[in-house]
Parts: sequence; structure tokens; C-alpha cells
Amino acid sequence: MKTHDFAGLYDAIVVGGGLVGSAVAYGIAREGAQVLLIDEGNDGFGASVGNFGLVWVQGKGVGQPAYTTWTRESAALWPSFADALRDETGVDTQLLQPGGFDLCFSDEELDERGKQLLQLADDAGGNYPFEVLGNADLKARIPEIGGAIAGATYTPMDGHVNPLKLLLGLRRGMANRGAHVISSERVMRIDSQPGGFVVHGQKGRWCSARIVLAAGLGNKDLAPMVGLQAPVVPIRGQVLISERVGTFLRFPTVTVRQTMEGTVQLGDSLENVGFDNSVTTDVLSEIAARAVKAFPLLHDVRLVRAWGALRVMTPDGFPIYEESTICPGAFNISCHSGVTLAAAHAQRLAGWITGEQRVPGLQAFAADRFRKSYESFPHVD
Repeated sequence: MKTHDFAGLYDAIVVGGGLVGSAVAYGIAREGAQVLLIDEGNDGFGASVGNFGLVWVQGKGVGQPAYTTWTRESAALWPSFADALRDETGVDTQLLQPGGFDLCFSDEELDERGKQLLQLADDAGGNYPFEVLGNADLKARIPEIGGAIAGATYTPMDGHVNPLKLLLGLRRGMANRGAHVISSERVMRIDSQPGGFVVHGQKGRWCSARIVLAAGLGNKDLAPMVGLQAPVVPIRGQVLISERVGTFLRFPTVTVRQTMEGTVQLGDSLENVGFDNSVTTDVLSEIAARAVKAFPLLHDVRLVRAWGALRVMTPDGFPIYEESTICPGAFNISCHSGVTLAAAHAQRLAGWITGEQRVPGLQAFAADRFRKSYESFPHVD
């Protein structure tokens, strides 16, 4: 690992050490590039340790078919990606892809969800398998489901992993490939210069030919330094974890999933509360109540942990992938689906970042879609 006072030339510097940044850095390192990852550590509002662990396709991309395609491609890559990561690092990400259910509490909700999936199937030319199940049919698949559930939608494309194992595997993979990591460091300034960039941190500075911004909510301030924009906002999600219980749920759902260790993870909140990642009893109570409605057997199960985390959300909910035209070699990667898209980030983006390969469809995710016609970026020296 490089020390903080080292000032060397890397092929690429990745700013942000969460799942997004680690997957991208691992992918670049696999191509033989010299990579430095700068991680703000516990001082940042990271989402990687607070997500739900879903590899999720269902419902994604309504209004943006390119996102549906990108998500499906990543989910399809996940089995080979997980196998390769395990073979290289010895870390099992605990991937299971049995399909997933999105539970609905009313007939109206179920009807609307079915219409959304039908639209996605139409956009995909019919190649989008899904089912809409009423309570009786759902109960045949998941006997423990409660009577308060109207039904659910199902696709065979969905699954889940252990996100902490994923992060560990990516970090080990980076180390095996010779990547360097600097922890507990905040990037304060990025200067563009002929042939590359100078990154200034609180404790040192580093040079690279290319720079990838994968700092989540931090991208909002960093992107303008290299002629990009990242209009991201924090959306809080709160999560509850139960004690270990006997296996009852073999499929992930959007709001309840059982881990391989037997604990049950609960969470379905979306809160616009700024940079507040605390937990609140009213929201946690609602999450728990909805979980018990879905699965009455959880009524007497003890809850052992709770936390809040901030998701990275763009104005339309879709990711940003863009190279700067003002400072070529600078890239903005802003998204909230760090687990689902980890396989694509590790296996598809390296060639785009190194300039050796185009990735079809990425142009749909440029941040220009948020810019009004009269707006322009300030000049970047």
C-alpha cells in the first residue's frame, strides 16, 4: 500500500471506496493497469454497508429502457462474476438467484406493478419473464405469507448476496492485482493538467492519467472540478435485523429477506431528510409492522440491530456514466445500485475507462439530461 506522502503516476485513480468504486477499481486492475483507490472511510456517508444486498432487476428501467438492459446484463453476469471472485480471493459472496418477489398490500398496488412490468416486457420485445400472483398462488410458493398481502410480482432474474462479503472480495481482488488503497482520506481538489490529473487530499497528492469519480454523494462537489456534474441527493433508508430463525424464506423480496446465516433483514423506507443517517422509532416501527403483516411468524422474533444509510439518488433515479469533454480522462459514475451493478462495473467498464472499448448504451446515462438549455459548465483550468 502506498503511504500518504507518495506522489506517483498511476494509470487511474478511483475516488470512492464503496461497492461502486471498489468494483470499478477491481475491474481496471484486472486489465493490468496501475490503480489507486482513495477511500474516505468512516467519515463518509457510505451506502455500501447499509444496503439491502439485492441483485435486483424487477421493475427497474420504467421510462428508461437502457437502464433495464444494463441492469439485466449485470444480473446475468453475476454468477460468473461471483465464481471468478471466489476462485481468486476465496471470498464467497453468497449469491443466490432463485428469482424474487415484490410484495403488494393492495389489489391496486398489484395491478399497477403488473402494468409496469408489462411495459418493461413490451420495451424488451417480450423478452422479460415475469408473473403476477394473487395471494393464493403466492402462498403456494411461500407458505408463510400473510393474508394481508394481496399478491406479488415475480421475476426469475432476481437474487441477493452478502454485500459485506462482496466488498471484502473486491478489496482482496484489488490487492491481488496490485492495486493500492489509501483509507481515511478525503479528496479536496482535483487539478487537470496536460496528460492527466493531480488529486489533492488532506494528507497528500497523487497523479494519474485518468480519474474516476465514484464517491457517491461526494461526486456532487468533485464533478465540477473536472467539467462534469453530479446532481445527486441523499435518500435515507432504515434497516432492521432480527435474531437468527429457522429457514422460512428462500426467495428475496424488496422489503424482507432472510440471509444465509438465518437472520432476517427488514427495510423499505425512502426518506428525504438531507444528510441525516440516524434511525427513528416511527419509521422502524412501520417497517416492522409491515414485515409482520407480510410474514406473521415474525411477530415474536427479536430485533437485534438497526441502522440508517444514505442512498445516492439522481433526479430521475437512473445512474450517471459520463466522461468529461472538458477534461478527457475524467469519469463520473454515480448510482445507487452498487450491488446489482457490481458485476457490470467490474467486467464492463474497464475498457471504457481505459479507452480501449466502447460500452453500447452508456451514452443514455450522460448527465446532460439534467441540464437546461441555457445552462453551461464553468471553464475548468
